[in-house]
Amino acid sequence: LEQCDIGLGAGVVKGAYAQLPRFFADTNQVMDFEARLVHCMVTLQGFDRAAVTKSPFSGAGQRQTDIESITTFVVEQSRGVPVKISQSHPMERASFERGRQLFYMRGGPYDFSCATCHGVDGQRIRLQDLPNISHNKQDAARAFTTWPAYRVSQGALRTMQWRLNDCFRQQRFPEPIFISQGTIDLITFLGVNANGAKMDSPAIKR
Repeated sequence: LEQCDIGLGAGVVKGAYAQLPRFFADTNQVMDFEARLVHCMVTLQGFDRAAVTKSPFSGAGQRQTDIESITTFVVEQSRGVPVKISQSHPMERASFERGRQLFYMRGGPYDFSCATCHGVDGQRIRLQDLPNISHNKQDAARAFTTWPAYRVSQGALRTMQWRLNDCFRQQRFPEPIFISQGTIDLITFLGVNANGAKMDSPAIKR
């Protein structure tokens, strides 16, 4: 993967994660890191996309998948680097706007949205603090900059794509397709709200 360009040139990983998601001209898409990694695994290494994306997440207590391990390695190279998610390209701005709409969209059997849990100060679920992503800059920064993270309760390293997947599950929504446009749009929304904060991942979570 040394020729993989994740935004700062082929093989450059230092600080790259802190600038993702971003627009990539070669795919004409806004991509987060995991989407870009899969793209490189397919185009540079010859992997079959369906096989690579079939099981991107490890189970509780299992060895990390290649995607999880590589993501952890790359995000570590951005520790302490300020988040700088671009909004200069029209497709980046469109991704942010779709992410914002998804964040506030209510649906499912409980009429939940992301904002139901993450739009109020001082809210908790069980013993877990819920960051107010929509109205609290510090909370938004903490929510974005501390993933991927090792979940003690699961004995596994979890990426941002997994985090969204689990949030959808808890809302009783259908779980999203891995690296789908909707997940990338939500990550763009979260990342732009965290701009300026310093990456502090891989982290550890309850």
